[in-house]
Amino acid sequence: MAISVILHISGEEPIVGEIDEIPKPNDVILNVRNPRRRDGKDLQYLAAQEVSSVVWPWDKINFLEILPSEEEEEIISAVRE
Repeated sequence: MAISVILHISGEEPIVGEIDEIPKPNDVILNVRNPRRRDGKDLQYLAAQEVSSVVWPWDKINFLEILPSEEEEEIISAVRE
């Protein structure tokens, strides 16, 4: 099951993507699948638009936000009658 994250890289805008598992304390890289800007557009600094996975070293990452999964997220909406 993929985990959606927002990746905050030094000197860059936040990046949205998916990871396979929560990083462990001894990991030195982070493999992010389907990297994109928060608005869904492609990252302009990647060489090819069809890039599906990018590996970032942890020393470039400020922090990582883990987004709630669909089953964890409770949706409350208004109902009109």
